[in-house]
Amino acid sequence: MLVSSDEKVPIARLLTFLEHGERMAHECAQAQAALASDRQSRRFLLSQARQESAHALVFQGAIAWLAPKHLGDAPFLPALEAYRRRLDDALARQDLLETFLAEQVILEGLGEAILTRIEQGLVKRAAPFWRLRRILLQQEEAHHGFGRRMLERAIADGRIDAVTLSDRAQDYLALTDQMVLTLSDLFETIAEDPTAWAQDVRKFLPSWLAEAPA
Repeated sequence: MLVSSDEKVPIARLLTFLEHGERMAHECAQAQAALASDRQSRRFLLSQARQESAHALVFQGAIAWLAPKHLGDAPFLPALEAYRRRLDDALARQDLLETFLAEQVILEGLGEAILTRIEQGLVKRAAPFWRLRRILLQQEEAHHGFGRRMLERAIADGRIDAVTLSDRAQDYLALTDQMVLTLSDLFETIAEDPTAWAQDVRKFLPSWLAEAPA
């Protein structure tokens, strides 16, 4: 794998963000499964929880290989922890739709954007395990798509409207913007374009959310 010595730590830090995000997604999906009212959703969410746990282990292994001394070294974790607290509050209120918005749509969208950008860099660097990387990305796409479908169904059924979801999304999006600022610096250190990456993040949001006023 053509990763230079000065790229290992920033790549490991990017993966650390993903690892912590996957662990949070694992816990959230488990809690969502307990709140879901239909068997199909519960089955999907339990499967997602297992996949997120496996993803976290994959990232942890990659971090240990790239930069073992920097395990857990992630300056963007305060924003991620603030995100977790808001998500935990929605779970405590049993607001399943808000949790789909916060986890599957916004956070998974952010993760999917990061993974897609990292994958492009790994391809340029002739990285191994491309089949495993592709499976992981496909699973993240499925999680994100599930959340979007659940919210679109809720909108169509009149259980919530896009304006309400957009309003609820703003605090979550503000926290992801804080994460983006730090992650962009890391992308610069590995010769990736942070501006293009930041634009990618919004591409993974539904149009009614991506176009919402800040």
